[in-house]
Amino acid sequence: MKIFITRKIPNKGIDMLRGKGWEVVVSPHDRVLTKDELISMGRGADAVLAQLTDKIDGSVVDGWGGTVKIVANYAVGYDNLKTAEIAGKGVLMSNTPDVLTETVAEHAIALLLSIAHRIVESDKFSRAGKFHGWEPELLLGSDMSHKMLGIVGLGRIGSRVAYHAAKGFDMNILYYDVRRNEAFEKEMGAQFRENAVDVFKEADFISIHVPLLDSTRHMVNAELLKTMKQTAYLVNTSRGPIVDEVALRDALKVGIIKGAAIDVWEAEPNLTPGLTDLDNIIITPHIASATEETRQKMGELAAKNIIEVLEGRAPVTPIKV
Repeated sequence: MKIFITRKIPNKGIDMLRGKGWEVVVSPHDRVLTKDELISMGRGADAVLAQLTDKIDGSVVDGWGGTVKIVANYAVGYDNLKTAEIAGKGVLMSNTPDVLTETVAEHAIALLLSIAHRIVESDKFSRAGKFHGWEPELLLGSDMSHKMLGIVGLGRIGSRVAYHAAKGFDMNILYYDVRRNEAFEKEMGAQFRENAVDVFKEADFISIHVPLLDSTRHMVNAELLKTMKQTAYLVNTSRGPIVDEVALRDALKVGIIKGAAIDVWEAEPNLTPGLTDLDNIIITPHIASATEETRQKMGELAAKNIIEVLEGRAPVTPIKV
């Protein structure tokens, strides 16, 4: 068997595949591959272990020559895959849910705390030599405890963020999702809203956890931002295009909302001009799942999916079309 890995990942997953005696080819380029490179390097492979930056559709699958049996996505989200086109070619797909839930939830909480307490701004202030002694009104932030956290998208990660917020900071939880979860409401004392607008209106902090779909692209736009409290904060660790960055920049600039923290950008790796000029936003470079432990687990799970399929079984965590 031949496995093509589109970019180097932590060793455990690679070692699992090589341990089967299979040929494992890892792209020599530490960057996103062009479409032509993706096709040429994957041609003749039995499986492809892809990154969320690899855009794979039916034409790419055709270019591989009909040998690929599974595309294992090294991510929980899979908006980079044209799933219907790939499935139509008889190719299975998988992703890496669960193993990164805790890590991404921790990152979301870290962003919430950091923007509310002006941690990054204070660090820059201190490094610039501007601190001349304690002052009663220096860099005043906002408390999180006992405030209202709005969760938009109550999947694995959104639920875990809510858990940490409620149990760790006594925050009140408000949420919107396409499905109501009454068991979650009972456990967390959470309140359900039938539309996202009500969550944006009522919450002091909002954490976004919806997948990128046609219906969620620019879900957070200028109109929705205007419904938020002027004292509210927005955090996005899901997918960049869910938030209209121009609208976010403008809202932050004029004080429509108090602050924001984003781990994902609308046009990665390019950032909307003007965002970096603002002190009331924290920007991290798509690293919410970037811990040594979690990235190893993601590689292991992707490898397990490939092994299962190439040995004639169903993937462990299939992407269903």
